[in-house]
Amino acid sequence: MPFLQHALDSQLESLALGQVVPALLDRGFFYVDHFLGDIAGHMVLGQVKRMHYCGLLNDGQLARRSNGVCRSIRGDQITWVNGTERGSEAVNFLLTLIDKLISLCEGQLGKSIRARSKAMVACYPGNGAGYVKHVDNPNADGRCVTCIYYLNKNWNAKEHGGLLRIFPEGKSYVADIEPLFDRLLLFWSDRRNPHEVQPSYATRYAITVWYFDSEERAEAKRKFRDLTANSQEGSSP
Repeated sequence: MPFLQHALDSQLESLALGQVVPALLDRGFFYVDHFLGDIAGHMVLGQVKRMHYCGLLNDGQLARRSNGVCRSIRGDQITWVNGTERGSEAVNFLLTLIDKLISLCEGQLGKSIRARSKAMVACYPGNGAGYVKHVDNPNADGRCVTCIYYLNKNWNAKEHGGLLRIFPEGKSYVADIEPLFDRLLLFWSDRRNPHEVQPSYATRYAITVWYFDSEERAEAKRKFRDLTANSQEGSSP
Protein backbone atom coordinates (compact mmCIF):
# COMPACT_ATOMS: atom_id res chain seq x y z
CA MET A 1 0.00 0.00 0.00
CA PRO A 2 2.72 2.60 0.78
CA PHE A 3 4.25 1.96 -2.66
CA LEU A 4 0.88 2.35 -4.38
CA GLN A 5 0.16 5.50 -2.38
CA HIS A 6 3.55 6.93 -3.31
CA ALA A 7 2.93 6.16 -6.99
CA LEU A 8 -0.47 7.87 -6.84
CA ASP A 9 0.97 10.91 -5.08
CA SER A 10 3.75 11.12 -7.67
CA GLN A 11 1.22 10.99 -10.52
CA LEU A 12 -0.91 13.71 -8.93
CA GLU A 13 2.13 15.92 -8.37
CA SER A 14 3.21 15.49 -11.98
CA LEU A 15 -0.31 16.33 -13.17
CA ALA A 16 -0.58 19.35 -10.86
CA LEU A 17 2.77 20.98 -11.55
CA GLY A 18 3.32 19.81 -15.10
CA GLN A 19 -0.14 20.40 -16.55
CA VAL A 20 -2.80 21.95 -14.31
CA VAL A 21 -0.82 24.95 -13.03
CA PRO A 22 0.65 25.98 -16.43
CA ALA A 23 -2.76 25.66 -18.12
CA LEU A 24 -4.64 27.67 -15.46
CA LEU A 25 -2.03 30.42 -15.53
CA ASP A 26 -1.94 30.52 -19.34
CA ARG A 27 -5.49 29.72 -20.52
CA GLY A 28 -7.54 29.78 -17.33
CA PHE A 29 -8.88 26.24 -17.69
CA PHE A 30 -7.70 22.64 -17.99
CA TYR A 31 -9.19 19.18 -18.27
CA VAL A 32 -7.78 15.69 -17.86
CA ASP A 33 -9.30 12.41 -19.00
CA HIS A 34 -9.19 9.05 -17.18
CA PHE A 35 -8.82 10.83 -13.85
CA LEU A 36 -10.01 7.97 -11.64
CA GLY A 37 -9.85 5.08 -14.06
CA ASP A 38 -12.68 2.89 -15.29
CA ILE A 39 -13.38 0.89 -12.13
CA ALA A 40 -13.44 3.79 -9.67
CA GLY A 41 -15.28 5.99 -12.16
CA HIS A 42 -18.03 3.38 -12.51
CA MET A 43 -18.33 3.19 -8.72
CA VAL A 44 -18.87 6.96 -8.53
CA LEU A 45 -21.39 6.80 -11.38
CA GLY A 46 -23.28 4.01 -9.61
CA GLN A 47 -23.54 6.04 -6.41
CA VAL A 48 -24.71 9.15 -8.30
CA LYS A 49 -27.33 7.13 -10.17
CA ARG A 50 -28.63 5.74 -6.88
CA MET A 51 -28.97 9.28 -5.52
CA HIS A 52 -30.95 10.18 -8.64
CA TYR A 53 -33.18 7.10 -8.66
CA CYS A 54 -33.89 7.43 -4.92
CA GLY A 55 -35.26 10.92 -5.47
CA LEU A 56 -32.51 12.78 -3.62
CA LEU A 57 -31.96 15.33 -6.40
CA ASN A 58 -34.10 18.46 -6.37
CA ASP A 59 -34.64 21.15 -8.98
CA GLY A 60 -31.75 23.60 -9.11
CA GLN A 61 -33.80 25.84 -11.36
CA LEU A 62 -33.42 29.59 -11.17
CA ALA A 63 -35.34 32.16 -13.15
CA ARG A 64 -34.93 35.82 -13.94
CA ARG A 65 -37.38 38.34 -15.34
CA SER A 66 -36.55 40.09 -18.60
CA ASN A 67 -38.99 42.49 -20.28
CA GLY A 68 -41.76 41.12 -18.13
CA VAL A 69 -41.02 37.52 -19.16
CA CYS A 70 -39.75 34.99 -16.63
CA ARG A 71 -36.81 33.18 -18.23
CA SER A 72 -35.38 29.89 -16.98
CA ILE A 73 -31.66 30.06 -16.16
CA ARG A 74 -30.95 26.42 -15.35
CA GLY A 75 -32.75 23.12 -15.69
CA ASP A 76 -30.66 20.68 -13.68
CA GLN A 77 -31.55 18.66 -10.59
CA ILE A 78 -29.04 18.75 -7.74
CA THR A 79 -28.13 17.61 -4.27
CA TRP A 80 -25.23 18.53 -1.99
CA VAL A 81 -22.99 15.89 -0.37
CA ASN A 82 -19.80 15.95 1.66
CA GLY A 83 -18.78 12.36 0.89
CA THR A 84 -19.28 10.99 4.39
CA GLU A 85 -22.88 9.97 3.79
CA ARG A 86 -23.65 6.26 3.67
CA GLY A 87 -23.33 4.98 0.12
CA SER A 88 -21.03 7.78 -1.04
CA GLU A 89 -17.65 6.17 -0.39
CA ALA A 90 -16.56 6.36 -4.03
CA VAL A 91 -17.61 10.02 -4.20
CA ASN A 92 -15.50 10.62 -1.10
CA PHE A 93 -12.51 8.97 -2.81
CA LEU A 94 -12.99 11.31 -5.79
CA LEU A 95 -13.16 14.37 -3.53
CA THR A 96 -10.04 13.27 -1.64
CA LEU A 97 -8.06 13.04 -4.89
CA ILE A 98 -9.29 16.42 -6.14
CA ASP A 99 -8.43 17.95 -2.75
CA LYS A 100 -4.92 16.55 -3.01
CA LEU A 101 -4.54 17.78 -6.59
CA ILE A 102 -5.59 21.31 -5.64
CA SER A 103 -3.29 21.31 -2.59
CA LEU A 104 -0.37 20.47 -4.89
CA CYS A 105 -1.31 23.33 -7.22
CA GLU A 106 -2.08 25.90 -4.54
CA GLY A 107 1.43 27.20 -3.92
CA GLN A 108 1.95 27.93 -7.61
CA LEU A 109 -1.34 29.68 -8.30
CA GLY A 110 -0.90 32.76 -6.14
CA LYS A 111 -3.87 31.75 -4.00
CA SER A 112 -4.28 30.66 -0.41
CA ILE A 113 -6.72 27.76 -0.74
CA ARG A 114 -7.76 26.28 2.60
CA ALA A 115 -11.35 25.16 2.06
CA ARG A 116 -13.92 24.12 -0.50
CA SER A 117 -17.66 23.76 -0.85
CA LYS A 118 -19.61 20.58 -0.46
CA ALA A 119 -19.94 18.61 -3.68
CA MET A 120 -22.88 19.46 -5.93
CA VAL A 121 -24.19 16.34 -7.66
CA ALA A 122 -26.14 17.44 -10.74
CA CYS A 123 -28.27 15.77 -13.37
CA TYR A 124 -29.66 17.31 -16.54
CA PRO A 125 -32.58 15.00 -17.32
CA GLY A 126 -32.17 15.01 -21.10
CA ASN A 127 -35.19 17.12 -22.01
CA GLY A 128 -33.20 19.94 -23.60
CA ALA A 129 -32.40 21.61 -20.29
CA GLY A 130 -29.19 23.59 -19.92
CA TYR A 131 -27.73 26.48 -17.95
CA VAL A 132 -27.48 29.93 -19.51
CA LYS A 133 -24.20 31.84 -19.74
CA HIS A 134 -23.05 32.89 -16.28
CA VAL A 135 -20.06 33.42 -13.99
CA ASP A 136 -19.74 31.23 -10.90
CA ASN A 137 -18.24 34.00 -8.76
CA PRO A 138 -19.11 37.44 -10.17
CA ASN A 139 -19.06 39.25 -6.80
CA ALA A 140 -15.90 38.11 -4.97
CA ASP A 141 -17.58 35.50 -2.75
CA GLY A 142 -14.32 33.61 -2.32
CA ARG A 143 -14.67 30.87 -4.93
CA CYS A 144 -11.51 30.78 -7.03
CA VAL A 145 -11.31 27.36 -8.74
CA THR A 146 -14.25 25.37 -10.11
CA CYS A 147 -13.74 21.61 -10.52
CA ILE A 148 -16.25 19.49 -12.45
CA TYR A 149 -16.07 15.71 -12.74
CA TYR A 150 -18.14 14.20 -15.55
CA LEU A 151 -19.81 10.79 -15.52
CA ASN A 152 -21.35 10.25 -18.95
CA LYS A 153 -20.54 7.04 -20.80
CA ASN A 154 -20.69 6.98 -24.61
CA TRP A 155 -21.50 10.68 -24.81
CA ASN A 156 -21.92 12.01 -28.34
CA ALA A 157 -22.07 15.80 -28.34
CA LYS A 158 -23.55 15.97 -31.86
CA GLU A 159 -26.46 13.81 -30.76
CA HIS A 160 -26.70 14.54 -27.03
CA GLY A 161 -25.58 18.20 -26.86
CA GLY A 162 -24.66 19.14 -23.29
CA LEU A 163 -21.35 20.87 -24.04
CA LEU A 164 -19.92 23.17 -21.42
CA ARG A 165 -18.85 26.22 -23.43
CA ILE A 166 -16.33 28.58 -21.84
CA PHE A 167 -15.99 32.17 -23.11
CA PRO A 168 -12.48 33.10 -21.85
CA GLU A 169 -12.32 36.79 -21.01
CA GLY A 170 -10.55 38.85 -23.65
CA LYS A 171 -10.10 35.93 -26.04
CA SER A 172 -11.45 35.58 -29.57
CA TYR A 173 -12.30 31.90 -29.13
CA VAL A 174 -14.59 29.71 -27.06
CA ALA A 175 -13.68 26.38 -25.48
CA ASP A 176 -16.17 23.53 -25.86
CA ILE A 177 -15.79 20.80 -23.23
CA GLU A 178 -17.64 17.52 -23.76
CA PRO A 179 -18.95 16.02 -20.49
CA LEU A 180 -17.17 12.69 -21.04
CA PHE A 181 -16.99 9.90 -18.47
CA ASP A 182 -14.05 10.21 -16.04
CA ARG A 183 -13.07 13.69 -17.26
CA LEU A 184 -12.07 16.33 -14.69
CA LEU A 185 -12.33 20.01 -15.68
CA LEU A 186 -10.81 22.88 -13.70
CA PHE A 187 -11.17 26.62 -14.36
CA TRP A 188 -11.02 29.97 -12.59
CA SER A 189 -14.40 30.69 -11.00
CA ASP A 190 -14.38 34.46 -11.47
CA ARG A 191 -15.19 36.74 -14.41
CA ARG A 192 -12.32 35.31 -16.47
CA ASN A 193 -14.51 32.34 -17.39
CA PRO A 194 -18.14 33.01 -18.27
CA HIS A 195 -19.63 29.66 -19.32
CA GLU A 196 -22.84 27.88 -20.21
CA VAL A 197 -24.21 24.34 -20.34
CA GLN A 198 -25.79 23.83 -23.73
CA PRO A 199 -29.11 21.95 -23.98
CA SER A 200 -28.75 18.27 -23.11
CA TYR A 201 -30.78 15.60 -24.88
CA ALA A 202 -29.58 12.66 -22.80
CA THR A 203 -29.23 12.22 -19.03
CA ARG A 204 -26.09 14.15 -18.06
CA TYR A 205 -24.34 13.68 -14.70
CA ALA A 206 -21.60 15.77 -13.10
CA ILE A 207 -20.11 16.52 -9.68
CA THR A 208 -18.88 20.06 -8.99
CA VAL A 209 -16.84 21.51 -6.14
CA TRP A 210 -15.55 25.04 -5.61
CA TYR A 211 -12.30 25.89 -3.84
CA PHE A 212 -12.06 29.10 -1.85
CA ASP A 213 -9.36 31.74 -1.75
CA SER A 214 -9.11 32.17 2.03
CA GLU A 215 -8.50 35.94 1.98
CA GLU A 216 -11.33 36.70 -0.43
CA ARG A 217 -13.64 34.34 1.46
CA ALA A 218 -12.89 35.99 4.78
CA GLU A 219 -13.53 39.44 3.29
CA ALA A 220 -16.82 38.27 1.77
CA LYS A 221 -17.95 36.90 5.15
CA ARG A 222 -16.95 40.17 6.87
CA LYS A 223 -18.97 42.21 4.37
CA PHE A 224 -21.96 39.91 4.86
CA ARG A 225 -21.76 40.27 8.65
CA ASP A 226 -21.53 44.05 8.36
CA LEU A 227 -24.46 44.14 5.95
CA THR A 228 -26.55 41.94 8.22
CA ALA A 229 -25.69 44.03 11.29
CA ASN A 230 -26.53 47.29 9.48
CA SER A 231 -29.81 45.82 8.25
CA GLN A 232 -30.79 44.78 11.76
CA GLU A 233 -29.88 48.19 13.14
CA GLY A 234 -31.96 49.87 10.43
CA SER A 235 -35.00 47.77 11.30
CA SER A 236 -34.82 48.40 15.04
CA PRO A 237 -37.71 50.44 16.47
